[in-house]
Amino acid sequence: MALTREEVIHIATLCRVGFSEEELLRMQSQLSHILEQFEVLRQIDTERVPPTGHSVELSTVMREDQSRPSRPREEILSNAPRREEDFFRVPMVLEEF
Repeated sequence: MALTREEVIHIATLCRVGFSEEELLRMQSQLSHILEQFEVLRQIDTERVPPTGHSVELSTVMREDQSRPSRPREEILSNAPRREEDFFRVPMVLEEF
């Protein structure tokens, strides 16, 4: 399915992208090629193929959290530019209404 120049301009406008004339011709060719590939995929019979989220089995790569002792409170608070008791004192970032 070949896209027309006007269709590519319309797509570029929707995407808020500006193209030179040379880029417009290249995008027309590339987008038309992509649509042709989708047309090939559309012709494949997938009637008996169950829908899946992924084509291969996935396993999680995340590790479980492991607790460990933290640094001493005084050591951490010694880095505070401003301290108020056991807390970091920071400037207010939200205004009260």
